[in-house]
Amino acid sequence: MADLERVGGKNASLGEMIGGLAAAGIRVPGGFATTAEAYREFLAANGLEARIRERLARLDPKDVKALAACGAEVRGWILKSPFPKGLEQEIHAKYQELVELTSSNASFAVRSSATAEDLPDASFAGQQETFLNIKGVENVLEAIRHVFASLYNDRAISYRTHHGFAHGEVALSAAVQQMVRSDLGSAGVMFTLDTESGFRDVVFITAAYGLGETVVQGAVNPDEFYVHKPMLEKGRPAIVRRALGSKLQKMVFGASGETGRSTRVVDVAEAERNSFSLNDDEILELARYAVAIEKHYGRPMDIEWGRDGADGRLYVLQARPETVKSRKREVEERYALKGSSRVLSQGRAIGHKIGSGAVRVVADASHMDRVRAGDVLVTDMTDPNWEPVMKVAAAIVTNRGGRTCHAAIIARELGIPAVVGCGDATRKLKDGQAVTVSCAEGDTGNVYDGLIPFEVSSRERGEMPPVGVKIAMNVGNPELAFEFAQLPNAGVGLARLEFIINSIGVHPKACLEYPNLPASLKTKLEEKSRGYADPRTFFREKMVEGVATIAAAFWPKPVIVRLSDFKSNEYRKLLGGERYEPEEENPMLGFRGASRYIAPSFRDCFELECAAMKKVREELGLTNVELMVPFVRTLDEARQVLSLLSRNGLERGRNNLKIVMMCELPSNAILADQFLELFDGFSIGSNDLTQLTLGLDRDSGLVAAGFDERDPAVKALLAMAIRACRKQGKYVGICGQGPSDHPDLARWLMEQGIDSLSLNPDTVVSTWMALAEAPAPDAGKKSATA
Repeated sequence: MADLERVGGKNASLGEMIGGLAAAGIRVPGGFATTAEAYREFLAANGLEARIRERLARLDPKDVKALAACGAEVRGWILKSPFPKGLEQEIHAKYQELVELTSSNASFAVRSSATAEDLPDASFAGQQETFLNIKGVENVLEAIRHVFASLYNDRAISYRTHHGFAHGEVALSAAVQQMVRSDLGSAGVMFTLDTESGFRDVVFITAAYGLGETVVQGAVNPDEFYVHKPMLEKGRPAIVRRALGSKLQKMVFGASGETGRSTRVVDVAEAERNSFSLNDDEILELARYAVAIEKHYGRPMDIEWGRDGADGRLYVLQARPETVKSRKREVEERYALKGSSRVLSQGRAIGHKIGSGAVRVVADASHMDRVRAGDVLVTDMTDPNWEPVMKVAAAIVTNRGGRTCHAAIIARELGIPAVVGCGDATRKLKDGQAVTVSCAEGDTGNVYDGLIPFEVSSRERGEMPPVGVKIAMNVGNPELAFEFAQLPNAGVGLARLEFIINSIGVHPKACLEYPNLPASLKTKLEEKSRGYADPRTFFREKMVEGVATIAAAFWPKPVIVRLSDFKSNEYRKLLGGERYEPEEENPMLGFRGASRYIAPSFRDCFELECAAMKKVREELGLTNVELMVPFVRTLDEARQVLSLLSRNGLERGRNNLKIVMMCELPSNAILADQFLELFDGFSIGSNDLTQLTLGLDRDSGLVAAGFDERDPAVKALLAMAIRACRKQGKYVGICGQGPSDHPDLARWLMEQGIDSLSLNPDTVVSTWMALAEAPAPDAGKKSATA
């Protein structure tokens, strides 16, 4: 890295890794670099420096057409200029050395490395060119000349102007690096943090078949993987989440090693599209590389990698500082829609913002001057050429691309919401149509019809005042867990397994009965479970991934996972549900919770849940997961469920497993002392407790006005349950909606001596501050923070 001013960030980093990380087992392909001095000598020898300076001085970079004309003219001058004789001779000599170390048929990547590139506060991502599979010294020389010219691409000129870099102060170094045969394998990008939330305890890996350029450019929707660093360090198989990308195309070597004809794009076979492009061992090896690189550099990193299909090995192709999410945010903004509308298109959400405006469908970069400030840019895919107009758009929507493509990186850097990989955006969205682009609802980005109002709230990060109760969170959506974990919290008081099952979208019984299913259901299930060994494995692993993501986000704080509490009408909505579920007059009081687990018709489905929870705790090592049993009507039901859990490897107390019961029926509070002999504590479900105490159907709008958790009868049962837990020295928390909606109820519960309040994430800070202003609980009562 001491050579950064001589060879730019990219090449300095390659040399740093070859010299400093080989001992850690990290393989980096070798090569050589031309220096910034060589670039300046090239300009001087051809009298270009003054000509370029004068030409750029007359340019208005906001004029897209003028920018294109200026860039083309300057690049033309460079491409027509010969190399100084000494420089050309040195390149010949170094190329020959590489060939002797490899083979006469070896091919090389010729990459750019600008002296202002890959700095901690500016990415310059993709501003200059890369040429792959270049063979022969004459073709290498031609590629270097194109790399030099690419310093004056339209996008590079615009980017430097936008970030305040003087054009003449930036020089270029060219890397000539031996190619990894990822055209026969796979490649991608990985970050040592979550790119959307900035969460630091994961490695985020994207992967697709062929050369990595398709992932970087956003030409494919890649596979995605998250690896939990703390469990990786403990030697656990720490993959907490997977997402199968469509991977429709791949870039492979072309027949020629010449610039412009050295690669080609081909379709990916269906079997490969339906499989993950990395196996688990490879994912974990890459994650270990990422952690070692981050530790060496002492900061979050953005890393390109390749898997050589010829030798089967993994290589790091380059590493640069991550420049967006690693910046310390003193003020945190949160966006929320204040209405709803029809969803026109969906893709991967980039960032957490919301933008709205008129759609501008643009076929290619040559027409990007049609985009005006405040428009929503919609196109097939963006590349660095689009950067001049990206910064004026209210939002960006693309058909293709994943969350580590160039467009995503630049959108984050500019603070613009983007939805990538929609597949059909240019067809579904019409030019001039008013839309709202929301990235504030998890991993899925939604493009809504019309201009929906939204609000932006902000708060300064800082220490929260002490309160006499632990503040936990209710988290259902794993896609938001990394973001929520950065709020002040004491863990998760309620992680709803049914939310995860709903996102799987399949009735577990259908997965268990596969392949003995009707043809149409079987086909749909096979489509859903692509990438996994079979539907049963798919269902179990998706439960594992959902729970593991939440547990990893909040590690090592406790995460209480409520075992599934779907009612029959909710299960019927899942794929295959109508085949297995009864039609009940009142599902709220029917086949749900503990009674469902022990029923012969559902027991094998519950055992699938048990297998998933056991894997999360014992294989992945996320022992902060605790279990909660919902809707336990009788003591006998409680005993049967605990026995079933034990038979499936989830014995209370084993490996420090805590099992609590949801206290949500009047019978639970009335017989609290006896229920607590069986469980490690109570988590109070105030929604059902209020419903069943007052005899109100909480799904009925006709009686909704009478639903109030603060009713004296409900509070009497709440107090009874809290007293029983305190008497036995057992945990008691509340995870119902009440404390989130009513700060006065939260204060009352704190005064009763409840251990924790589990709140909806959007009410955590406001409720916390309200409690801090309340009088402290009586001195004789136990403080939950003690």
